[in-house]
Amino acid sequence: MFSLGLDADELDESKSPNKNNNGNNNNNNNNGERNHGGTGTKELKSRGKTKHKQQNLLEKVDEDGVTFRSYRDGTTLKLTPESSVQAQKNIGCDIILPLDELTKYDISLQELSESVDRSHRWETRSLYEHLKNVKEQAMYAIIHGGVDERLRKKSVEYLTSLPFDGYAIGGSLGKNREELKELLQFLMPIIPRDKPNHLLGIGDLPSIAHGVRMGVDSFDSAYPTQIARHGTLLSENGPVNYRKSEYREHFGKPAEILGNSNGDDECKCLLCRKHSLSYLAHLDRANEPMAWSLATEHNLHFMGRTMERHRQAIMNDEI
Repeated sequence: MFSLGLDADELDESKSPNKNNNGNNNNNNNNGERNHGGTGTKELKSRGKTKHKQQNLLEKVDEDGVTFRSYRDGTTLKLTPESSVQAQKNIGCDIILPLDELTKYDISLQELSESVDRSHRWETRSLYEHLKNVKEQAMYAIIHGGVDERLRKKSVEYLTSLPFDGYAIGGSLGKNREELKELLQFLMPIIPRDKPNHLLGIGDLPSIAHGVRMGVDSFDSAYPTQIARHGTLLSENGPVNYRKSEYREHFGKPAEILGNSNGDDECKCLLCRKHSLSYLAHLDRANEPMAWSLATEHNLHFMGRTMERHRQAIMNDEI
């Protein structure tokens, strides 16, 4: 997907910036260009462990699109609504997302309103580009507006007037889980139910459980795979840090720690079937990439089983 900004599950819940969404609205369609200044993106920042780690590679956001420098060689690149759609078509995406701008949480209401309008114009251009050659691919609109209910309602009304195939909930989703819950409680009743919906960038288990109860159809996030590479396995008993010394001597089945050792719900990943936490810890200490592959596969299996249980609960009218 092509979205400028920070995944919601990357927000630091320990920080509580003052939101400036109570000011006077200025619904200004700003067609000029502006330099990056507060609506940035972690995706476009260098991820190396050098002095360039905090280097901001986003150069400019204007009406035509976004200009940034490659994190590999510094080459200047331009991404437009049209080119982002063509890139996704070229790699065969089943669901295409239009180019949009994901702002920071704590910007002014005027900046947020201008960004919502810009995203709407970009999404319209993206849709027109997609409709030139659909190729059995779908395109979801991305609903914006931060935590401002008036702007969220405006975004829903505008985007549902266009022939998108579904609706993704994007933009800043709040500074913590509670604010996300409040946003979904407002937003889900006004999103049409005759098309699928998707919650962007949310992958933690409590938020997924609440989202399912609120009627969210699907989710995406780097969370399960990211934490796997950094030493955490998902389990029925809560997150397990496999880098703890106590697991270096655990030679039994991982299910003894991770749960679900019996029955149809038993984890079928390679780690749980063939290896031990001791072996995983050994690979990790040796900086062997196999460790992170095993942990990643386990977390993906865990998420798959979790969503399967949610689907079964829906079928059983338990949700």
